[in-house]
Amino acid sequence: MSVSPENPDLSGQTERGGTGSALREFLRTETGSAAVLVAAALAALGWANLAPSSYEEFWHTHLSVRLGTEGVSLELREWVNSGLMAVFFFVVGLEARREFDMGELRERSRITLPMLAGVSGMLVPVGIYLAVNAGRDSAYGWGIAMSTDTAVALGALALLGRRMPPGLRVFILTVAVVDDFLALAVITVAYSEEVSATPLLAAVAAFGVILLMRAVGVSRGAVYALPAVVAWWALLESGVDPVVTGLAVGMLTYAYPAARDDLERASGLFRLFREQPTAELERSVRLGLASAISPNDRLQQMFHPWTSYAVVPLFALANAGIVLGGEQLSQAFTSPVTLGILFGYLLGKPLGILGASALATRLSRGRLRPSVGWGSVAVGGTVAGVGFTVSLLIAAIAFDGARLEEAKIGILSAVVCSAAATWLVARVIGTLPKYMRLRSLHGRSEEIVDLAEPVDPERDHIRGPHRAPVTVVEYGDFECPYCGQAEPVVRELLADFGDVRYVWRHFPLTDVHLHAQLAAEAAEAAAAQGRFWEMHDLLFAHQDALRLSDLHGYAQELGLDTDRFHRDMRERAGAGRVTEDVESADLSGVSGTPTFFVNGRRHQGAYDIDGLSAAVRIARERAAVAP
Repeated sequence: MSVSPENPDLSGQTERGGTGSALREFLRTETGSAAVLVAAALAALGWANLAPSSYEEFWHTHLSVRLGTEGVSLELREWVNSGLMAVFFFVVGLEARREFDMGELRERSRITLPMLAGVSGMLVPVGIYLAVNAGRDSAYGWGIAMSTDTAVALGALALLGRRMPPGLRVFILTVAVVDDFLALAVITVAYSEEVSATPLLAAVAAFGVILLMRAVGVSRGAVYALPAVVAWWALLESGVDPVVTGLAVGMLTYAYPAARDDLERASGLFRLFREQPTAELERSVRLGLASAISPNDRLQQMFHPWTSYAVVPLFALANAGIVLGGEQLSQAFTSPVTLGILFGYLLGKPLGILGASALATRLSRGRLRPSVGWGSVAVGGTVAGVGFTVSLLIAAIAFDGARLEEAKIGILSAVVCSAAATWLVARVIGTLPKYMRLRSLHGRSEEIVDLAEPVDPERDHIRGPHRAPVTVVEYGDFECPYCGQAEPVVRELLADFGDVRYVWRHFPLTDVHLHAQLAAEAAEAAAAQGRFWEMHDLLFAHQDALRLSDLHGYAQELGLDTDRFHRDMRERAGAGRVTEDVESADLSGVSGTPTFFVNGRRHQGAYDIDGLSAAVRIARERAAVAP
């Protein structure tokens, strides 16, 4: 593998395989697509106001898909709302499952509080909406004021930059997933038409087929497509909104880290193809590479950009178009529908989320507490008031005509006002004294530790002060070009931060780099003579010359006892230490190099100086307020 030094990639890895940072990619894509979503909503407003008749005529156009005598005929808006949005909720289900299997929520105790906050953050806005609309038939639209829009909320958080801790994004994501589950349940129970039993039973049977295939270990995603489509069609025919199909199927899709055996098998297949590039081996390589990655990761990689940059913006274009004249606005802002939605989101969401979190913490005597500080929870409460996608979906089901227009104005007003409230709360937090600010943002809850083997100053190779508030651990390979790119970044990091200690642990990828194991053992042979870091630096300076004769030359250049060095290399005296590092890497879920851990948490992101510095600053802030 070669990397251009003129344009180094400081986010890549040499992989045994591995899934990368799915959560990081999810957040990056959602926040990046928020701008596209806003642009689509503005385009819909412009279209509806400049040519209102053409806007409605276009989205009322019927599109039919038929196979023989059977088929589906829907308006374009219905295809978007019931068809494409099922794909969106499929992706939401995938990410929720991945967090449950591999992310923050793998510690089940961390699920309870965000779930309670999510439920309360729906019930309080609904209560406010019902109070404003009490005694009116417009109370039927109570479901509009429930759900947080993940993409827009995370986009609003992104505008705050690095002032907010990363844990807040995970907290909001969890709350939003609870929102989506309950909102789809509400759509199914409260906003579906008269339900037909026979198609509903057919949908249940199709879903049963999916469960059966999952139980027998079918891993090819394409095989699940047919019963999923049948379930979607059957729910549509039954009168139940079929978008629930996507969320259910996504939640059933396992996520797991790549196993070393699968990755080494994939490397072996690739080498065979390199020697004998036949069509049969090419197919084996593709299947081998695919089987090394979990279905969840493959499907997210495939569908997430489409939902973020096409499906959700198209949904906004189809549903956000309303005529904004002076008469319409004055009527809307005296309408209980508009005011119920606006106050439900602007007041109900933060009150529900903050109130439930505080009550759960108090009643549990601190056993349940947010993973972030109370200031961050307040920011999360206000940003959760950004409702859009599901709100518009329910509004289109519950209302039509003037009331639908009033509901849309309420939804869009809540987006603007909640974003402004989020900015205001963040500014207030920013004015607090440093310790209070850090405490309010990060809190005092214990973090999840991803590093299986704690740092041992008596054993580990350490650069920097042995007692420091921040520890950066790198699992690396002396022949890995990406590790070579990271080395000067680590040096700059240590120069910029005097209170950081850096730990090197071996992870030679022997199926990819032929001399990596030998180089690691040479470093250990030098360590036996107290010269580990000098050998470490020489090996990185000569990554393309790591044969045994080269290593002997480096030992002589460093002035080592060459007889002892030769003996240690011949007897493989350092092999046991290297194996211990590899075993600890496996326990920590390491699959490629370089992999960094900052205060025990795996660093998810680029390892350029900005990325690592940001991770160190956050770790240092948390350490300053840690119990």
